[in-house]
Amino acid sequence: MYASYLGMRAIARSSKVRMGKPCPGAHRNLSSLPSHYTLPSGHKIPSVALGVWQASPGEVGEAVKTALKAGYRHIDGAWAYRNEEEVGKALRESGIPRDQVWLTSKLWNTFHAPEDVEPALDESLQKLGTEYLDLYLIHWPIAFKKGSNNVVDEELTANPYPTWKKLEEMVDKGKVRNIGVSKRVLLRNLTANPLKYKPAVNQVELNFWNPQPELLKWAKENNLLLEAYSPLGSNKQVKETLQVPEVQAIAKELGITPAQAIISWHVQRGTVVLPKSVTPSRVIENLHIVKLPEDLFNKLEKAASAHPPQRVVNPSKNWGLSYDIFDDDGGVVVPEESDSGERAGVEGWRTGAGDV
Repeated sequence: MYASYLGMRAIARSSKVRMGKPCPGAHRNLSSLPSHYTLPSGHKIPSVALGVWQASPGEVGEAVKTALKAGYRHIDGAWAYRNEEEVGKALRESGIPRDQVWLTSKLWNTFHAPEDVEPALDESLQKLGTEYLDLYLIHWPIAFKKGSNNVVDEELTANPYPTWKKLEEMVDKGKVRNIGVSKRVLLRNLTANPLKYKPAVNQVELNFWNPQPELLKWAKENNLLLEAYSPLGSNKQVKETLQVPEVQAIAKELGITPAQAIISWHVQRGTVVLPKSVTPSRVIENLHIVKLPEDLFNKLEKAASAHPPQRVVNPSKNWGLSYDIFDDDGGVVVPEESDSGERAGVEGWRTGAGDV
């Protein structure tokens, strides 16, 4: 019920990294990829979004306007990104009607107490200049005590159900159309409760270096839509990602850029993809996706799964946690600068989460 597909229109781009020309004599029949997925609510979420994490003030607004002019209809943001006001201003100045743009925001860790959820949401709505969000996610599977310096609220972290019930109330009030989670560990201790609205989306790190095929398989089996953040890897990994031989070969054969090959791969896997950039040419480039021929898709999937997975984003140490927030993330190895070691494995996460 999450993955109802519509045809994806191709949108031309112009940039410094030019889109290649089709190889002479090529006879590939490239059919379209989904432009949207249908959520349980019936709302259709666009399959490619502009992510605005780490987009600086003075840059994010222009990036949003460039994206909307190019044809994007999905902006992925968050209260913690500290740029919602500029995003909202850009949306209004674009002239695109609000009901034609999918807006996502996220509930920060310090606002998990039920009495804090609606005020936090209202702040995001006010800054964005909108009366509702299309999607509101719990940003991390951890709650901090309000006003503290990352002091964990053990009760709400262990039991996010009170937070979720308040989010369900926001849906009933019309302030939010769909609700979901991020970083997936949260599902295990949420879905044991009776839910009026199940999570519509789980936003997780997915890229060539951390493809998480078991999680993707599980999500499809349980009708849960995944969104891929850091789809090209971290800032340090992007260059390496685009130089992967299989990626280069696909780009050359199909006459597209390496970035387009990776983003197309994500959508073809059945996920929403959230590339981020403030460079106009790259913003435009990232929206142009094509369906990869099955042999090329399988080759890239195999290459992505052939190396030890590495996680990019892990704030556990910076938050002073005595444990890893991804302690059952499927055996992902975290780089030393963030964390290190292996995890308990995907089976540990899956236990008790079958009715998501």
